[in-house]
This record gives sequence, structure tokens and C-alpha cells, in this order.
Amino acid sequence: MSSGSTNSSRGGANAVWSVRENKLFEEALASYGEGTPDRWHKVSRAMGGTKTADEVRRHYEILEEDIKLIESGRVPFPKYKYRN
Repeated sequence: MSSGSTNSSRGGANAVWSVRENKLFEEALASYGEGTPDRWHKVSRAMGGTKTADEVRRHYEILEEDIKLIESGRVPFPKYKYRN
């Protein structure tokens, strides 16, 4: 994920996420927290409809899985390339 895009066999047919899509995803998650009715549809719309509600939900689930693996120590914390 250090390239800014996600391309995972777990993600389905449209698994590649651009840096912009990931940023829009993060911003939408901040706006539509857990318990928001139709959360994944709202996140998808906030992203401009580039991903379906199901793709957005699955991307979130994969992110949760990755966080659990990192926190358990089973996967090292990733080294990200930061741009200014």
C-alpha cells in the first residue's frame, strides 16, 4: 500500500484504488461514522460514485483486517513514502 493504491485479490473486480480515491474514502468515513443509515451508499456518493457501495464496504473490511494484523504483531507496521 505504500504506492498509494490498493490492488488486492481480496478486493474483487475493481480492486485498484487511486491515492485520490483513498483520500476521498477517508474524508467520507470521517463524515459518515458507524451507525449512519446507508453509510456505504453515502460514502460511495461522496467519492463521486467511482466505487460502488459494496466496493467501499469491502475496502473498509480489508482495512479493518489489516489493522488487526498489524496490531496483533503478525504483520509489521508498513513503511509509507510521504510526499510534501
